[in-house]
Amino acid sequence: MMSYTGHMDIERHVQAIQADLASAAALGDEAAALAGERLAAAVASSLQLRLLDVLTEATLAFNAQLSSGHVEIRLAGRDPEFVLVEDRGGAGDTPPSPGDDLSARITLRLPEALKTQIEALASNEGVSANAWIVRALSRSLEPRAVMARAANRL
Repeated sequence: MMSYTGHMDIERHVQAIQADLASAAALGDEAAALAGERLAAAVASSLQLRLLDVLTEATLAFNAQLSSGHVEIRLAGRDPEFVLVEDRGGAGDTPPSPGDDLSARITLRLPEALKTQIEALASNEGVSANAWIVRALSRSLEPRAVMARAANRL
């Protein structure tokens, strides 16, 4: 079993893909090589987002196989990390019910892909997307000391 601590270096993978693209373009003439280098530079941000999408899908796969707890992907700047969050089983872990004091409203615009992922995670946990978002936001506001006790780095 692999154990992971610290942040993943996605930039290293992006640079490797860019180098592969430039090497493939270099097989052509000088114009093709130059075009390949420009293309490799242009796709850096897209590559990072796609790699984050892959990691997010991996967390969904992990979560489907866990009997308790869940895996989260957290970003520190552009560096992601997997975190295994164990269920605490306390009252703070239950999503708010309609009778709770939920009077504040906000409108949130999300990319369609993120909305779909939230809905899938919420469905897997048997809660509404709204309850899932409220719980995720509540967890993110907890002091790090509390989170450190409940989280195991993968």
